[in-house]
Amino acid sequence: MKHMTCALLSAALALGLSAAAFGQATEDEIAKGGQFPLAAKAGQDSHAFDQAPAGAVNQGKYDMDKWKYGHAWDAPPGTKIWNPVKLKMMRGEKVVGGTVFAATDPEIYCAVANAGYDFTWTEQQHDARDWKELQRMWAACPYAKAVPGVRVAYTDEREEQHAMDAGALVLVVPTVRSYEEAIKARDWAFFPPLGKRSVGGGQAFNLYANVPGGYRQTINDNLVLVLMIETLDGLKDADRIAKIPGVTAIFAASSDLGNFAGYKQGDPDYEREINIVHDAAMKAGVRLCGPLAWRDRPDFTCFQGGTELAAIARGAKAELGNLANTQGKPEVGPWASSGRN
Repeated sequence: MKHMTCALLSAALALGLSAAAFGQATEDEIAKGGQFPLAAKAGQDSHAFDQAPAGAVNQGKYDMDKWKYGHAWDAPPGTKIWNPVKLKMMRGEKVVGGTVFAATDPEIYCAVANAGYDFTWTEQQHDARDWKELQRMWAACPYAKAVPGVRVAYTDEREEQHAMDAGALVLVVPTVRSYEEAIKARDWAFFPPLGKRSVGGGQAFNLYANVPGGYRQTINDNLVLVLMIETLDGLKDADRIAKIPGVTAIFAASSDLGNFAGYKQGDPDYEREINIVHDAAMKAGVRLCGPLAWRDRPDFTCFQGGTELAAIARGAKAELGNLANTQGKPEVGPWASSGRN
């Protein structure tokens, strides 16, 4: 029976089923026996918009802007941070994400996740991998050394909801072009009252069902949200973006800041862009991210590492030593030297 239960749970995780879908309690069970003492009378207007029931915190006419958020989802007092990446960043320590660019095979993903990185940078912006494939990879080794992280395609409720429901603990949002867009990126990532994330279940509720304090109650405190500044208009609002509650770090996008501005690394205009992002992070007291090549650049503590393909290549070179890349060179055919990349 134990093995059958484990098998069913594994299947549920692979399919991304929520805790409720796996047979656990739901909100509706509160009303066992069909008793609804505060329900509107059948066929009658309860006037709920204009008046609250006795004992309600929010009295008077319904007003969204004056609504007092309740304490049903507060984390228990003294609950500690359980995301190791968030913990390191709070301490000012350096963290590195290993980029999983194109892999869909869970074994490849798990190899990267256990290779020594702090988190995985699962690439959903520049690769065609779908969310089902990502979910399956994360479920294969949910408690690997590196926690699950992802760069979504853009600021979007669906994109970020998929990422969070799959189990993301590091969420990277690219090309944030304005303060208003940054607010939306924050809102879709966090549950109320900080954000506007919907409770729809998903794999995350199973993966983290036993975390200290409960997943729903503590994920807002454990999520690492990284917003990428990559454009000239993003630079304009960098100071305001960095100060948004919930933002853990801002990322000075090394490639796209050059792409959108027309300058390359080392050019004074390019370096000015990077320093604008740097200054915004310092003034806001948030972490500053960039490519791993900048690990020794002042104040940068958060980095995107190389891809799985680069890691495989480095590993092979370490094994082969001076025998690396000494392949034969036929004069004709696809392996002819003239046809090599």
